[in-house]
Amino acid sequence: MKQTAPADDPLLAFREEFPILETTRYLVSNSLGPMPRGVPAKLAEYARDWGELGVKAWNRGWWELPVSIGDEIAPLINAGSGEVVMMPNVTIAQTAVLSSIDFPKDRDTVVMTELDFPSVRYAYAAMAERLGARVTVVRSDDGISIDPERLLAAIDERTRLVAVSHVLFRSAYLMDVDAICRRAREVGALVSLDSFHAVGVVPVDVKRSKADFLTGGVLKWLCGGPGACFLYVNPGVRDQLKPALTGWQAHARPFAFEETMEFTSGPFRWLNGTPVIPALYAAAEGPKILRRAGIDAIRAKSLRLTSRLIELADARGYNVNAPRDPERRGGTVAVDVPHGYEVAQHLLSRNILVDYRVGAGIRIAPHFFTQIEEVEEAVSEIDATLKSGSWRRFSEQVAVVT
Repeated sequence: MKQTAPADDPLLAFREEFPILETTRYLVSNSLGPMPRGVPAKLAEYARDWGELGVKAWNRGWWELPVSIGDEIAPLINAGSGEVVMMPNVTIAQTAVLSSIDFPKDRDTVVMTELDFPSVRYAYAAMAERLGARVTVVRSDDGISIDPERLLAAIDERTRLVAVSHVLFRSAYLMDVDAICRRAREVGALVSLDSFHAVGVVPVDVKRSKADFLTGGVLKWLCGGPGACFLYVNPGVRDQLKPALTGWQAHARPFAFEETMEFTSGPFRWLNGTPVIPALYAAAEGPKILRRAGIDAIRAKSLRLTSRLIELADARGYNVNAPRDPERRGGTVAVDVPHGYEVAQHLLSRNILVDYRVGAGIRIAPHFFTQIEEVEEAVSEIDATLKSGSWRRFSEQVAVVT
């Protein structure tokens, strides 16, 4: 029977789209979103086509999937058709961006922050040196935020590229990307935003910010599973640059198998090797649901639930490693309690799904389908395990992990 959502929270009607919610309190969409109920049928369609058609399955649109699935993502960031392409992960997408840029001696700087996601920082640090670039890293005073004035001051006439996170992964601090893009334009620099922790829980508008590049993925808030990330390229720069991290999908005549590279124009220009077809079959169901729910409604509910989490943590004296200002907060609240790793394992054993990060604490991430009672239950369960000491049975796991 179809459930009817309460009038004061119509987003609860979408709970039926995610089967795991029947048995689990799902508070970890910042790590892996729940699977939509339509995904098994899509994966079965992929398996059926491959099994019955063999190589002819490429005629089912497989080759075009990186662009056609990108078109499903585009409305969530206010991008146009053909402006978003799918890649296996954000590290590859960001590296493709970096590989397309030249670094003359008087314009040789990449600006990043110490709170950007490490995988992207690793790639940039390794490749920048080979490209003759230097990476300037803006430090944080509190481990939660980046001083906006300090960041803007680091963007100067030597800056070629600003490559920063839109929402910081540990603290959910929401950067002022409009101001960052504006400052970059003033000095003639490009901007590549890593919006993995923003798209799907925070309104994102590439036309307003005028970002040159934006990456993200469906793994988390978009409930699309692993292996499918996306790259937006501003049409103003799309056909001017030539990514060195490339492949046959970017060739003007890929099936001619020519000896030298001739880039195509349009979205395919930014692709590289053969796409990850199964992941792309699964990727679109979640974004379709979020588009129906509406990102503004999702954001409003996220702020209500994260504010409630902070209120509950404050009442108990738990340390909160998340922005207090709702305008600067993404969708996650990290609560740092004694024995945090073990407490997180206790919650998982109770089917309250959260995650734990060193230096942040227990990350709790309600989404548009979350009931407020589930948030309150999670905090009550933290209270209970700390009081009873039941967290101790997980202490041996810490020794194994560390």
